[in-house]
Amino acid sequence: MPEKRRLGVKKKARYGLSCGVVIFNVNQKKPEYLLVKYPTYWGFVRGRVEPGESEELTAFREALEEAGLRELAFVPGFRETVSYFFKRDNEIIKKDDVYLLAKASTWNVRISHEHEDIKWCSYERAMALLKHKATRDILNKAHFMIQAHMKIW
Repeated sequence: MPEKRRLGVKKKARYGLSCGVVIFNVNQKKPEYLLVKYPTYWGFVRGRVEPGESEELTAFREALEEAGLRELAFVPGFRETVSYFFKRDNEIIKKDDVYLLAKASTWNVRISHEHEDIKWCSYERAMALLKHKATRDILNKAHFMIQAHMKIW
């Protein structure tokens, strides 16, 4: 006899956590942002948090793996989270992407095998390339924080 699914009973979603970083550098007193091209959209460097890693360590590791950056200065007090659900292999997954903010010490980056392109962009260009509202909101908050403290950069 086939198993009946009870009405109103929801399957618990599996949980996933990733950490990324909004990487910037300053060119003639204007911040520029590092974007990476995924197959269908532009975004920030990010990846899965490995067991035992802090969010900052994950963000640093991903910046090294995905952009070749070895030196980042993380900005204290910036931490933004995007939460969403998606389905993979008939399983519902709840995912949190945590984003930190960091200044790069160099403009030299390299593209990883995970991405199609990598580029430094002005705020306006980055906003035009980012198609997800949540990602644009994070860039907006990062940009505001950088501008508010521009004298120290």
